[in-house]
Amino acid sequence: MIKLYLSPSCSSCRKAKAWLISNHISFEEINIRNTLISEKELFHILSLTDSGTDDIISKRSLLYQKLNLNFNDIILSEAVKIINEHQSLLKRPLIVDDKRIQIGFNEEDIRKFIPRYVRDYQKMGLYRQNL
Repeated sequence: MIKLYLSPSCSSCRKAKAWLISNHISFEEINIRNTLISEKELFHILSLTDSGTDDIISKRSLLYQKLNLNFNDIILSEAVKIINEHQSLLKRPLIVDDKRIQIGFNEEDIRKFIPRYVRDYQKMGLYRQNL
């Protein structure tokens, strides 16, 4: 199941949600402003990244600057606790399934969440959007 971690006020989040809906892709919407992401989920998200916390933490955020943290100097379990306490540190949207992650909205990259058989049919011109 695809999970879309978002903040409703984020325009990229709204674009990602609209894209998933328009492509008939089922997903679970998780509003990071009012839903606590479990430590298990955060570890899963981090396991899908190439560079760990560097990939998912918004270093341009005011909160990150205010906390004055260097996640490279913190053990992973501590980093997860900090993220859990301050979920607004996360880049948005985060689109996650069992094997893939997309950070932010990019219309080309998000296509990886379309089932392979649909992508193959689209390449051959056999798939119609209005199914």
